[in-house]
Amino acid sequence: MHDAYFVFSILRALDAVDDLKSEVPLLGRPRALDYEPAEQAELADEGRSVEEVAQLLVRQLEGMPIWGHPRTQINVVPPPSIPSVIGSLLPAIYNPNLVSDDTSFGLMLTEAAVAAMTSRLIGYDPEQAAGVFTFGGTGTVLYGAKLGIEKAFPDAMDTGVPAGGALLASGQSHYCRLNVAGWLGLGEENVVQVPTHLTNDIRIDLLERSCRDLLDQGRRIVALVATMGTTDAFGIDDLDAIADLRDRLVEDYDLDHTPHIHADAVIGWAWSVFNDYDFEDNQLGFRPRTVRALASARRRFSKLHRADSVGIDFHKTGFAPYVSSLLLVRNRADMQLLVRGREQMPYLFQSGERHPGVYTLETSRGGSGVLAAYANLRLFGRTGLRVLLGHLVEMAEALREHLEGHDSTTVLNDAGVGTVTVFRVYPDGVDTWTIKDRERTNPAARDELLRHNEYNRRLYRYLYDRAMRGEGVHISMTDNYRLTDYGEPTVGLKSFILSPFIDEKDVERLVRDILDAREAIREQA
Repeated sequence: MHDAYFVFSILRALDAVDDLKSEVPLLGRPRALDYEPAEQAELADEGRSVEEVAQLLVRQLEGMPIWGHPRTQINVVPPPSIPSVIGSLLPAIYNPNLVSDDTSFGLMLTEAAVAAMTSRLIGYDPEQAAGVFTFGGTGTVLYGAKLGIEKAFPDAMDTGVPAGGALLASGQSHYCRLNVAGWLGLGEENVVQVPTHLTNDIRIDLLERSCRDLLDQGRRIVALVATMGTTDAFGIDDLDAIADLRDRLVEDYDLDHTPHIHADAVIGWAWSVFNDYDFEDNQLGFRPRTVRALASARRRFSKLHRADSVGIDFHKTGFAPYVSSLLLVRNRADMQLLVRGREQMPYLFQSGERHPGVYTLETSRGGSGVLAAYANLRLFGRTGLRVLLGHLVEMAEALREHLEGHDSTTVLNDAGVGTVTVFRVYPDGVDTWTIKDRERTNPAARDELLRHNEYNRRLYRYLYDRAMRGEGVHISMTDNYRLTDYGEPTVGLKSFILSPFIDEKDVERLVRDILDAREAIREQA
């Protein structure tokens, strides 16, 4: 009886959500967010029925983008698969806590299985590797940096982080590098941000110079963070070269510790499914331009196994619901650096066999992310992920080709090999063959750059307002794709394609929307 009532309640809620759907890429009607009434909310004396509460819950979704809609092309949010939603729901019903297998039972086996499958995928030895799910991509970087701190300063867990440590990452890496350094006590000022090539991958020559400068000063390198797919432009660092550099530094300086390398692959990990794909045979029939992009990406992603730890987000390119993030370590012995004494937790771990709670930051770790990831790895397999990613890259390549074919648009990440396209739009009379390089390199073009930055902000606002009315394609904007040579930020519009339902008509729709927006803001001016 209770199960029947539960299922009935869920179905009623889903029916109510269905009533919010239409042909537009939003649930229900767009609404302005008014925080004042929310901040005045009070707990009522009397409760409400399950049915009433369910309706209240559904209303909270009104205005949400529908991530699977082909006209939703916002920053790195995929539509979750049906099995991954089920995988998120089941632990919510039975409430496991992965602090120990005593409170999670089979889900601890599932976490181990996901870690093993993903380890094999990226080239780790699953018998030596280990993995734990954590609270997001930032959490994976935090774990990687913490391992680096413990290697550089072996007493840090007990006595704190001494002065003199440094973390190095590219200037295009995720801003969480600063959060992590601040929260771990390393300090944001001790994060060295290394410039990148125009392809948004770290400059190895400047990384080496920065490392040697630090070591010459007697400082200790806590971690080198390799970004394997930047958020804005899918820049992929040369992890092979970073690992070679690290090994050279250890030998040249006779270091008493080996600096930790963490690969921030929360977006790019999934491209590992192409590590053993035969691009010459190309059984899946990808177009030549797509094959070139995928093969180019493989050159870098095939080296993920050289990192000491890797961050993986299944809630990005794994098509799972938020949050589903996995930290992998190549050598499971590294996790011993984080272990706390059992005497500190006398009320835990009285039974069971495996207790990640002795080394994880979290005590409470739910099972939804674990089971969602497991669901999709079983659902898609290598071939399914190849088909998905290949299609998305193919559509992104089609968009770049369209944008390159118009005299008012230019692609900023024209060497991009992922599903994200960053571009700029220009008013009439601008030579888009030369403007990109001139704005980037020539200080005399500063006023032009700033004027066109504002132009792109206006165009984005027009597109956004239309999207919020359900009338157009919903894209993103970045206030700083990258700095010019003279230190000014470059504004870019951004399409992040993650809907498997997108086709070339949807790509053409976005291009039309952009061109229509140009006309509209010209008339407004």
